[in-house]
Amino acid sequence: MIGANDTVNPAAHRQGSPLFGMPILDVEQAKNVIVLKRGQGKGFAGIENDLFYRDNTRMLYGDAQETVGKLVQAVKKF
Repeated sequence: MIGANDTVNPAAHRQGSPLFGMPILDVEQAKNVIVLKRGQGKGFAGIENDLFYRDNTRMLYGDAQETVGKLVQAVKKF
């Protein structure tokens, strides 16, 4: 899944969060999550994404389109 920062932010489930009630993709329930980001900035809403700090999440920095292309090419070599 590749999506915007706020659309995968579990804070949308917490009352009191500015994102509360916003529909999100519950990727935090996945066994493994790889987050593609250009940098360490916050999403459009300016809310820190606690998904990034969970044990099942790994960060992969770089342009998503370019990075996914490199990943696909690497997997094709297997």
